Amino acid sequence: MTDTSSLLIITATFLLAGGVKGVIGLGLPTVCLGILATTFDLITAMGLLLIPSFVTNVWQAVIGGNAKLIFLRIWPFLVLATVTIWIGSVTLQTANPLYLTALLGLLLLAYASLNLLGFHFSISPHKESWMGPLLGTANGLLTGMTGSFVVPGVIFLQAIGLPRDMLVQAMGMLFSLSTIGLAFSLQKHNILTSELLYISALVVVPTLIGMLLGQKIRKHLSEIRFKKIFFVSILILGLFIIGKSVLILNS
Repeated sequence: MTDTSSLLIITATFLLAGGVKGVIGLGLPTVCLGILATTFDLITAMGLLLIPSFVTNVWQAVIGGNAKLIFLRIWPFLVLATVTIWIGSVTLQTANPLYLTALLGLLLLAYASLNLLGFHFSISPHKESWMGPLLGTANGLLTGMTGSFVVPGVIFLQAIGLPRDMLVQAMGMLFSLSTIGLAFSLQKHNILTSELLYISALVVVPTLIGMLLGQKIRKHLSEIRFKKIFFVSILILGLFIIGKSVLILNS
């Protein structure tokens, strides 16, 4: 993976993913996993994602001044979304990697479709008390299996009616804790190598450069239009991942 072509692909992927996050405030794991899982493999993509994801999301989690209020409200969701990652990651050693890659494609497809179709879910405070732990568990299991943090976690955070600034901060908390949980799980299963961590640390630089460029682009580009382009691209990427996995399984 340290050959020039591989390093160029990895660097370009994180530069692009950082740019997307700079424009719309999310999308780093989605873009990285989607591209790198098709270029290399799912486990490699998950390992490479760890340090850039943590660095870019921990800041998002702590700024805003509402961290304590948010945590007190959604801590059961956050705790279960983190601790159940280890259970989901067991499948990385037992299941066919192509099935898990196809599952990643399905998650990307679902995430993009729901956003493009404009679906909006609402969860009442009464339902939040039991749906939070339930959806947190589902999110943790899927994170352990695919490395994706967003489904159904982001949908839950949107559905409970958090104001925009608190929603962004809550997503940062979810992504930061999920990254820690994923790193711990990969290490426990002896999947995380020193080479992956070394490259993951190196690509923090293009990720941050991409974010800075994305923030500049945001000033001159309609966020609504960019989101449509982003979700259409994720939809196509999800279909490609599923199709490629099915073809290999049937070959």
